[in-house]
Amino acid sequence: MARRTLSLRVNGSRRRVSVEPDEPLLWVLRDELGLTGTKFGCGQGQCGACKVLIDGRPIWSCMTPVEAVADGREIVTIEGLGRPGNLSPVQEAFKTHTAFGCGFCTPSMIVEATALLRDTPRPTRAQIVARMNGHLCRCAAYPNIIAAIQSAAASGDGGEEA
Repeated sequence: MARRTLSLRVNGSRRRVSVEPDEPLLWVLRDELGLTGTKFGCGQGQCGACKVLIDGRPIWSCMTPVEAVADGREIVTIEGLGRPGNLSPVQEAFKTHTAFGCGFCTPSMIVEATALLRDTPRPTRAQIVARMNGHLCRCAAYPNIIAAIQSAAASGDGGEEA
């Protein structure tokens, strides 16, 4: 397949990339755009490490062809949710509750939690557990992750970007 130049809207900015149309979005974000917060885990949509938001909905970027999100779709990565010194409410809650170990899964957990709190501003513990199912944390920080999401929900602005 021939390379094509596509226009992507990533973290609020229009970006042009020359890619294979069926190339996974994950690799375009990491290799072409230098947005390395989104991680490669399993490559099969099972671990959650590659989650980003497309039009506000979490998707597995390892399984999404870049062409499917070109032209008019809004892509938000962990880098688009907050900035140093101006963290999003969910990022701040993860920091406060030490909801990470090695940090590998943290970006995708924050992305998913942000979408959860937009959909369900006051989720129950069971709703949080169900929504975060499929995100693997090899450090087993799950109790702190749940506490962080509950804290962000209690603040009332957990689903908002910084």
